[in-house]
Amino acid sequence: MLHMKNLSKVYRTHMIETHALRGFEIHVKQGEFVTVTGPSGSGKTTFLNIAGLLEDYTGGEYILDGVDVTGMDDNARTRLRNEKLGFIFQGFNLIPDLNLFDNVDVPLRYRGLASKERKERIEDALAQVGLSSRMKHYPAELSGGQQQRVAIARALAGSPRLLLADEPTGNLDTQMARSVMELLEEINARGTTILMVTHDPELALRSQRNVHIIDGQVSDLVRKSPSLVVDHNASPSNLHIA
Repeated sequence: MLHMKNLSKVYRTHMIETHALRGFEIHVKQGEFVTVTGPSGSGKTTFLNIAGLLEDYTGGEYILDGVDVTGMDDNARTRLRNEKLGFIFQGFNLIPDLNLFDNVDVPLRYRGLASKERKERIEDALAQVGLSSRMKHYPAELSGGQQQRVAIARALAGSPRLLLADEPTGNLDTQMARSVMELLEEINARGTTILMVTHDPELALRSQRNVHIIDGQVSDLVRKSPSLVVDHNASPSNLHIA
């Protein structure tokens, strides 16, 4: 689904060069749920922006779902992004003056889909996140967890092959965060590949694989052991190996 090899990203000013990524390599298979962790400034956001075709890279190779994106112009990147990717952000990014139905509809309008197809997609997406009965409500009438579910529905309505999530539980309390994580796990079980940046060690342990980034490089690839036991009602410090 996603393959990066020897990827680099350099930010240049007239006085300094900053290497955000260097020799970066990762391979994410179709259907995987991968979390990305690392300290602030490690390159996680740069990696996610490049993966989402929101930012170009300086060197190396990036293949997305079999398509080499190197040298693509902006129009081609936009088309590929609309066809393949869905985005979930920490801040929800909902439009306060639009109800839930219309919030989910916004990216579909940009794709030029017919109104009937958009309606079917919106209703199906809101049903998947358990908010069918609230589609005429406004964001301010919802809890934080419900708003994040709307943001997930907005991403799902585009039928993405790869879902990119940037700290999707960062603004939520522990219980809401677990609820959103359970929803993402359900979406992944239905076949959508998910790549999620998180600072939460408990959520990282719940994914199929954790990629740790330090100083713009993949530090390690940690796969969950079959014997790992996670008590989702315990604090991260109480996670243990059976």
